[in-house]
Amino acid sequence: MITTTLNRIRKYGPCREGWEKLLKGLGKTQADDEPLPFARIVEINGLEDALWCCRAEPQHAREWRLFAVWCARQVQHLMEDKRSIAVLDVAERHANGQAADEELAAARDAAWEAAREAARAAREAERAAWAAGEAERAARAAREAAQNAAWAAGEAARYARAAGEAARYARAAMEAAWAAREAAQAAAWAAQAAAWEAEREAARDAARAAEREAAGAAGAAQKAEFLCVVNGGEQ
Repeated sequence: MITTTLNRIRKYGPCREGWEKLLKGLGKTQADDEPLPFARIVEINGLEDALWCCRAEPQHAREWRLFAVWCARQVQHLMEDKRSIAVLDVAERHANGQAADEELAAARDAAWEAAREAARAAREAERAAWAAGEAERAARAAREAAQNAAWAAGEAARYARAAGEAARYARAAMEAAWAAREAAQAAAWAAQAAAWEAEREAARDAARAAEREAAGAAGAAQKAEFLCVVNGGEQ
């Protein structure tokens, strides 16, 4: 079982809130040198604070590094660049004393470059998607303008053939029809926009729910693995 002490934790300057929570959970008012199991820190403060406290026990660097590699491998199936996977292999070998510091540094640099390239590609894809959307909207507007121009030209031709009161009545009827058409079109666009927004909101809600569920499952798996590490193979 891996343990630490309150005095060793305090040396690294824990945040006030987390520190006071830990003291209260232990029923203490000040730091001491009594062995403190990491599993107990997880129980009182949670996994995040327990991971922060790992720095107080650098002699267990191997265990901490292998746990970090384990966490990263849970999403390895999402990694498309070989450099991102290679750094995990090197980090694991380095933790076991089978890779030099220079090899780890080189693999880490390569992985960071892969991450930067992926970020640039994502930004380019986002800009391209936005441009495509703008082009689609512009084309739709152009089509509508052409349709309106053709309709107006036809109306103008009819006006030219009309005379006197008939022309005035026709103009009034045309204006009323135009207004009705505009109102109908506006209503249609509003309905379509509302439908799109409803679909997007539903998709966002579903995505957020899935994200929360996945995060909860991942957090539970990480907690279980960490407890296995600090308890010497027992959860």
